[in-house]
Amino acid sequence: MKSAAFEPRVLAFCCHYCAYAAADLAGTMRIQYPPNVRIIRTPCTGRLETEFLIKAFETGADGVLVAGCLEGGCHYTSGNLYAKRRVQYMRDMLEEMGLEKERLRMVNISAAMARPLSDAITDMIETVRKLGPNPVTRNGHKSKTTNSRVEPSNANAPLKKVEKTS
Repeated sequence: MKSAAFEPRVLAFCCHYCAYAAADLAGTMRIQYPPNVRIIRTPCTGRLETEFLIKAFETGADGVLVAGCLEGGCHYTSGNLYAKRRVQYMRDMLEEMGLEKERLRMVNISAAMARPLSDAITDMIETVRKLGPNPVTRNGHKSKTTNSRVEPSNANAPLKKVEKTS
């Protein structure tokens, strides 16, 4: 039986005013980017909580891209700066949890930057493809249990199942 080549699943949280508009412009201009990225429109990347980023990895994303407004150009004044700090914090947390920090990235994109957004998505897909499947989801497949989560006990140990307590 032949195993299929790994195709990473990347989740992109895009700011409504800039990055999502750039993705829309990319479609209008027929600029291609990989189909294995799922774009989620957010009012502002400053609205993203660290829990959303962790949940993305827990539910099967191999990589997460946060695309916000250019620095100094946020429609909500400083939301993208909050997001930048949260993403940096989460990159450090991913390393402590035994995941590669390269699985999470933030880019700043204006509404007119369709080509740079496409390039950022393509680069993210290639980076995650080199890293391989998300180890939290056990070789790229989500855990079938609903009331438990998978946590690494340390970076080199196999994953163990931890039951959820009430």
